[in-house]
Amino acid sequence: MKTIRLGDEAPNFNAQTTEGDINFHEWLGDSWGILFSHPADYTPVCTTELGTVAKYKKEFDKRNTKVIALSVDGLESHKDWIKDINETQNTTVNFPIIADEDHKVSNLYDMIHPNADSKHTVRSVFVIAPDKTIKLTITYPASTGRNFDELLRVIDSLQLTAYQKVATPANWNDGEDCVIVPAVSNEEATKLFPKGFTELRPYLRMTPQPSKN
Repeated sequence: MKTIRLGDEAPNFNAQTTEGDINFHEWLGDSWGILFSHPADYTPVCTTELGTVAKYKKEFDKRNTKVIALSVDGLESHKDWIKDINETQNTTVNFPIIADEDHKVSNLYDMIHPNADSKHTVRSVFVIAPDKTIKLTITYPASTGRNFDELLRVIDSLQLTAYQKVATPANWNDGEDCVIVPAVSNEEATKLFPKGFTELRPYLRMTPQPSKN
């Protein structure tokens, strides 16, 4: 089984989802994407996660980012579970959930970690750019729910740094100062960053956040 690394092309697949059959790459189109897996239907942490994503969908839409979940249970189970999610989380699930009973997608993305659980997926997260390359991977254990504010923060950083010659420092949030990448000379930085920059060290230069494109 191939390990998926940053910069790799996200494996393509065809799958049944709660919103119809999809070809993953075609479904992504020109959008960014988040593919995230859940150990099983009708599990408490997963229920809170999917409810949270539904509530955050407008934030993902603002960032041109599609979200799609996966569980190893079947389509009918997913559809019944969605009723529970909507009722207990006071929301409406508004994104597709992949039915992966044969573990085809789970195995393609190495989502089953046998030393943790031989049958169910761990909480994998993949952020995928419009060119279909993997930009971020995070793996959580089944017992720990994900922080979707952090995923929004990461997407803000990825989208900014994809178009500007900056990196984002520790605990950065959208709108805050950024780090100028070392490959940019001071002369070039003066042209690229008209708001100016502060040189703390030759390798550490801060500048107000530039626009994302």
